Amino acid sequence: MFLQNLENYEIILASKSPRRQQLLTDLGIKFRVQPMDIPEIFPEGLGMTEVPVYLAELIAEAFRPFLENHQLIITADTIVWLDGEVLNKPADYADGFRMLRNLSGKKHQVVTGVCLLSPEKKVSFYASTDVWFKELSDEEIHHYLEHYKPYDKAGAYGIQEWIGYIGIYHIEGSFFNVMGLPVQSLYEHLKAF
Repeated sequence: MFLQNLENYEIILASKSPRRQQLLTDLGIKFRVQPMDIPEIFPEGLGMTEVPVYLAELIAEAFRPFLENHQLIITADTIVWLDGEVLNKPADYADGFRMLRNLSGKKHQVVTGVCLLSPEKKVSFYASTDVWFKELSDEEIHHYLEHYKPYDKAGAYGIQEWIGYIGIYHIEGSFFNVMGLPVQSLYEHLKAF
């Protein structure tokens, strides 16, 4: 492993997301997956960058009572922020359609909060990416929802899927953050952990 400062840790990724698992694998980190089902509920009044950090810390803190000396938990939560509203995972088809219709023709932010927790240390950070969608037709939205079923994705879309190919024409910030894990920032924080 390139991150030699972590070789004495058992690294645990607390996420069911196949995209996060793939990105962490591609970073060359050995880890095991142990998701923790925590309701994504946050206090009203939190700002755009505060919501995903709060949720990532909430998941990490749920592990604290079970954390052993040699373990390091990585948690992450991604939100889509549009006009002051959080778009989490869609509840169903109609909710997914509503989200994509609202994102159509607009710029929004994708923010991922990450928490690194060991018995001795806790580090939290976030990454934010601006994303621009073209004007999407109802037919394009229906096609995407019917064929890709993005119910496990914040904002009801995956940038690495068909809707990203045809709909996203510009981003500023980390592409991988939009996938759900800002790997470059994560790497720097792990290096310093």
